[in-house]
Amino acid sequence: MTITIAGIDFDYRDYDERSDVLYLHVGPPKAPPAKTLETPEGHTVEYDDHGAIIGLELMGVRGMLDRNEELQLTWPPAHLAASALRQALAA
Repeated sequence: MTITIAGIDFDYRDYDERSDVLYLHVGPPKAPPAKTLETPEGHTVEYDDHGAIIGLELMGVRGMLDRNEELQLTWPPAHLAASALRQALAA
């Protein structure tokens, strides 16, 4: 079963019932991610060496389903350098 989120097909999954965490990966996990970022909701987004998303760790999934709620997932976090914005304001 493939789960598609934001255009990314996660075709490998593992659910840890005790901690209520759903692990989604693009293919089976082969190595630790090069970078991980936490979303404002507490989920984890995993990236490879090239910056591509290779995995998600979704927290509290069963609890959310039991309450019939949506799972909020906000990513990627972004920061814009002042130098990039100055160019946009130049005449």
